[in-house]
Amino acid sequence: MIEEKQIKKTTESLPFGEVGGASKDYTTLNLGPTHPATHGIFQNIVKMDGEIIVDAVPTIGYIHRAFEKIAERRPYYQITPLTDRMNYCSSPINNMGWHMTVEKLAGIEIPKRVQYMRVVIMELARIADHIVCNSVIGVDTGALSGFLYVFQQREHIYEIYEEICGARLTTNVGRIGGLERDFSPKCIDKIEYFLKTFPAVLKEFESLLMRNRIFMDRTISVGAITAERALNYGFTGPNLRATGVDYDVRVMNPYSGYQDFDFVVPVGTSGDTYDRFMVREQEMWESLSIIRQAMDKIKQMPEKVFHADVPEFYLPPKEEVYNNMEALIYHFKIVMGEVEVPKGEVYHSVEGGNGELGFYLVSDGGRTPYRLHFRRPCFIYYQAYTEMIKGAMLSDAILTLSSLNVIAGELDA
Repeated sequence: MIEEKQIKKTTESLPFGEVGGASKDYTTLNLGPTHPATHGIFQNIVKMDGEIIVDAVPTIGYIHRAFEKIAERRPYYQITPLTDRMNYCSSPINNMGWHMTVEKLAGIEIPKRVQYMRVVIMELARIADHIVCNSVIGVDTGALSGFLYVFQQREHIYEIYEEICGARLTTNVGRIGGLERDFSPKCIDKIEYFLKTFPAVLKEFESLLMRNRIFMDRTISVGAITAERALNYGFTGPNLRATGVDYDVRVMNPYSGYQDFDFVVPVGTSGDTYDRFMVREQEMWESLSIIRQAMDKIKQMPEKVFHADVPEFYLPPKEEVYNNMEALIYHFKIVMGEVEVPKGEVYHSVEGGNGELGFYLVSDGGRTPYRLHFRRPCFIYYQAYTEMIKGAMLSDAILTLSSLNVIAGELDA
């Protein structure tokens, strides 16, 4: 926690005004890191004129995990669990993005079926992420019911994760070269059930909020940012598209076979809280369409492959380890972190739940990265938060933070 004298020093630099020749009284409010309305462990020291925010001093966060440096001391396959802890509302996208980065450096070709399976998992994660963001926006405007309705559907997505990899929140799903196992019949049934039931729930959620006068009054023109300012800050994802810029990594730099699917990139116009909400709503419908297309393509493929032929990265089946010396050697090398990656320098990005998630990797040919940097979208657009809440009311500041979908796990390095 920042000490009292440090807070005093910080707030002394904030602007003061005069009314009728007399000094104006301001209130300093410490919003976070333990305030429940901040939705995370980051802090804003807010200077208030009544209920109006005059200025604010943000603090990035209090996690201090140094996960980029931790990753530089780990074998490549052991870095996957670290990516879970960034945007933990859509962990599988982080996992897949990291695997694709290593595959790009190593020149590994991924079978189409594996690419489509990854797309299914990533789009489910995108829906789960947007469910959290939009339902919390509803809660912060006083509408709790919608939150309860859609969170049951988020639970269905987590049950699908469990069938795929055995985990729910921090998934560690997939491997460098593909997935650890094929979709089971039960997993496919759960995906089909979700595709069948979720649209009705999503429509009901939208009917509660989209044309609700209280919700509209609380969100329209709140926390607005122009396209120019958003681009200057480095916005990506739904927060940028809400301003009218149709930038989506899945379209601009397709990966994992996204070029094989038909989908629309929703965009807004005003860049306010309402537009950010609407962009995420439309993206959930598009994600459902992508999942249906991917599942249809997977069913049409006779060969049931779920990983590339890369024995130096992929653990061989136990039966082969017990009976084949070469498989035993590969198993030992992978588990002990003795697999070396070619020298090189790559950057690969994916469309995360809240923006462009990038991995900048430098390899010196060893068993661990020489340098590694994660481009975390939340870390970038949180810098604009102070500008977006100046002149707004305190309640609008909380709502703006919710609509930005700031995930605390992406703020600290």
